Order: sequence, then C-alpha cells, then structure tokens
Amino acid sequence: MNKFLRIKIIIPINNSSYNQELKDVAMQVASPDVVIDVDNIKAGNASIESRWDRMINAPYVVEMILAAEKEGFDGVFVSDFDFCGVEEAREVANIPVIGGFRASAYTAMMLSERFAIITILDSVVDLQQSHTRLFGIEPNFSTIISVDLSVHELTQRDIVIERVFECSVQAIDEQGADSIILGCTGFMHVAARVAEKLKVKYKVNIPVIDPNHAAVNYLELLIRNGQSASGLTYASPPNFKGLQ
Repeated sequence: MNKFLRIKIIIPINNSSYNQELKDVAMQVASPDVVIDVDNIKAGNASIESRWDRMINAPYVVEMILAAEKEGFDGVFVSDFDFCGVEEAREVANIPVIGGFRASAYTAMMLSERFAIITILDSVVDLQQSHTRLFGIEPNFSTIISVDLSVHELTQRDIVIERVFECSVQAIDEQGADSIILGCTGFMHVAARVAEKLKVKYKVNIPVIDPNHAAVNYLELLIRNGQSASGLTYASPPNFKGLQ
C-alpha cells in the first residue's frame, strides 16, 4: 500500500463551483495520511435532481472513475446520494467505488433502529425511497421528506438548516425516526448544526448523518482493509474493452 491513501472524489455534475468546498468538508474527517483530489464531470447536466439527470451524467462519471484507477487512486467516492454511475463502475473498476446512500444508511443503522431521509425536492423522493428496497433495509426506514430546495439553493445555509430541522422534527414526532440522513451531498455544513438543535429540543443525542463524511470514512475503511466490489455481484461485462 502507498505511504499515502489517494482518494478521488468525483462530483457527478457539470459544475465546478462546489469542488473546493467539498474538498474542505471531506478533509474534516479524513485521516492525516489521506490525500484527496476533487473533480467534476465536464459534460452532462449541472445538477442531479431526477432519474433522468442521473442517467445522463452516469457515463461521464464511469469514465472518470476508470481514469482515476489508471492514475493510481486507491478508491473513488462519487459525491452523490443517489450513487450516479457507481453500480455501473463496479462492473469495470478494480478499486473500491462508493456513493452517498449506502455509507449513510449503514452508519445510521449502527447508531439507531429507524432512520429518516431529509432530501431536496419531491422529484427525488420516490427514487431515494427505492434505495431502501434495493438494498434490503426497508424495515429500518421510517420516512423521507423534502425541504423543497434545489441543489443550487442549498448555499442559503440558514434557510437550509431551519428547513432540515423542521423536517427532522416532523420525521421524529410523526414517523418514529430516531436518526436523520441528509439526502443530498450538497447539504454541506448542515448536519452538526441540525444535530445541535435537535439535542436542545429532545434533550438526547439524535444522529444526523452527513453523506460526504460517512462516505469518505467508509471508503477509507474499505481501502485500508483491501476490499473492493465482489466480482460475483458485479460481473465484468463481456463487451468491456477498458478505457480507450
């Protein structure tokens, strides 16, 4: 293993305005021997707010993942709660590749019994709820609520924090959630402040999971343990010829 762990973070949108902020967020939880490089795709749509957006952007993500492997990175985090291109890339890449959902969900399940997802828009609610069925964890899922803000509106930090808090309270009081997952990697600098507000209200700790933090830590764990995707689950496509 290299002296330093090299992690590539791919932002799966055709927009570079979040790159430096995301790197700063990732470095908050990365170990001292981890080197992180952040880049975005250079084609496709400028946000992912639907299945269609995800489908359009996925090929560019896979291409960047293969390039990262060729460049010697130890693993890739696709900074997308809906893991744009991740499942496809696992069939053709030999390094660990993860998205935001599973790392967040597994973290929540280690700390609580029933998690809620607080997401951005109604257009992704059904998509994200389907993740719980896809990965067999629906019994641990309580509800999903949108804050009705687009990805590009998430920079309005105070408004975002208040809406996430209000939705979290709704999920806890009405649906029995005992932890909260932020359903978009654009929810940066939000989790800790919402957790503080929830602790004031309920007088106990209620985990609020930042998908970027969860994924960076989870990817680091996989790399250190020498683990990557199962070739039985993600069989190599017969027609795949490698990065051209």
